[in-house]
Amino acid sequence: MLQWKSEQAGATALLVKGARRVGKSTIVEEFARNEYDSYILVDFANISKEVNSWFEDLTDLDYFFLRLQQLYRVVLHERRSVIIFDEVQLQPLARQAIKYLVKDGRYDYIETGSLLTLKKNVKDIVIPSEETRITLYPMDYEEFRWALGDECTLQLAKGNLDRMLPFGEAVHRRMMRDFRLYILVGGMPQAVDTYLRKKNLSEVDAVKRNIIDLYEDDFRKIDPSGRASKMFASIPSLLAANALRYNASAVVENTRREQLESVLADMQDSMTVNMAYHANDPQVGLNLHINLTRFKMYMADTGLFVTQAFKDKDYTENIIYQKLLSDKLSADMGYVYENVVAQMLKASGNELFYYTFPSETSNHSYEIDFLLSRQQKICPIEVKSSSYKRHVSLDMFSAKYSARIGCRYLVYTKDISKDGDLKCLPVYLVPFL
Repeated sequence: MLQWKSEQAGATALLVKGARRVGKSTIVEEFARNEYDSYILVDFANISKEVNSWFEDLTDLDYFFLRLQQLYRVVLHERRSVIIFDEVQLQPLARQAIKYLVKDGRYDYIETGSLLTLKKNVKDIVIPSEETRITLYPMDYEEFRWALGDECTLQLAKGNLDRMLPFGEAVHRRMMRDFRLYILVGGMPQAVDTYLRKKNLSEVDAVKRNIIDLYEDDFRKIDPSGRASKMFASIPSLLAANALRYNASAVVENTRREQLESVLADMQDSMTVNMAYHANDPQVGLNLHINLTRFKMYMADTGLFVTQAFKDKDYTENIIYQKLLSDKLSADMGYVYENVVAQMLKASGNELFYYTFPSETSNHSYEIDFLLSRQQKICPIEVKSSSYKRHVSLDMFSAKYSARIGCRYLVYTKDISKDGDLKCLPVYLVPFL
């Protein structure tokens, strides 16, 4: 955000997009308070019909700015003030007006929103090209540690990764305990704040249930047929089934491909899910070989994922909480770690790809959980939920595509180690890959 302010100097508006409840409004208002002499926040989720009508005719910007200042009782200063359009998807005309407001040049503009490309939110308007777009994800693991008052652990941990030095049993055990707490609480700011204030996972779970209910209400609004909400609710169960793809037909029967593609597009636009697509040919330039019909779907926040998995039961019956707290998460719950790895890779700026290929000697199929493109090589990742170090899929993949492979990673729950050229890394180091 600071980079946008200094480099663009009013030439574009800043669009901060993200799922609901990830803290867009909070962080934007804090930025405005710290970096400008004054600001006005226009919240389109709570605005009068009169103010909404102002955006129907902006031919007289002098009058528009005068009315805005009078209503909000804020004096705007040329090139030293910012106007925030919060939840801008609710007033498409305000987003369209960005072109003219930026051209006017008097003030800076920041927009926040979700579901920004939903058809009804862009119908009959011209999407401005004068936008610098950034994405706000749920709090990543490093930010979670900062919230708990720890600003050095992960910074020091990267040094161990660079030198492939084990942490030692005592340090690693503590770091895994801390990371399991992140899995349970998640990165939604309201859930993290509740944990910090109450130190009570039952109350945190209640907060997460409310957020999930909010998402499901949104899905029912954008898709009254219920397909989107059903697909969202089924993510944990389909991952638990260890399927090689998300089987949408098992969740929403009798749905045409065009309908399914539309629902999936809306779900991605909500930013409540992370999609991993199959790479038909695993090599540099993964987007060139993407298969949009074969995908896995993860929840964007693993804390919500843990709650969603047992949403039909009381918090005390959620066995993921019980097993993670006692460090006894069994191998058949590896889908929890797979979801958090997807979340961390996405938050680090990676697009998600995976790869499956059949065995030449049996009916078995091998799967590489994630593929990263680094320089001119591919880095395969296999995720384990325990100390189990077998890595047949990685070995078979390496034999098949040896010339394409850079680093190979086994992500698991034990300390840093090496198995030949394979780097075995504790899951909390994934953000540094």
